Amino acid sequence: QVQLMESGGGSVQAGGSLRLSCSYSNYEYEPYYMGWFRQPLGKEREKVASIGITSGSTWYADSVKGRFTISQDNAKDTVYLEMSNLEPDDTDRYYCATYETLRSIIPQLAGQGIQVTVSS
Repeated sequence: QVQLMESGGGSVQAGGSLRLSCSYSNYEYEPYYMGWFRQPLGKEREKVASIGITSGSTWYADSVKGRFTISQDNAKDTVYLEMSNLEPDDTDRYYCATYETLRSIIPQLAGQGIQVTVSS
């Protein structure tokens, strides 16, 4: 099955930026939709963005619109999440995932996740 590997997390001050990368491999059929969700410990998962691998269509949660940008590089089998104007509330573990549709909330597969910490 598809393997997902996140990279690029870390710590940043409020107002700063980070770029997360997700490389996907070992697939028989390229995923149709990929995206990112975050899940603080003990709380519900929140999907933040998704993208159609073929169409390039995007979807964003209201909480990140205008601050986060999802993109893809099909030649590198990589999806990116550019995060700007970060806020302490964005502190979370971020997971790359595949989705059935652009607006699906429940991921099909997810990576191990990567920590993003925003300090005030």
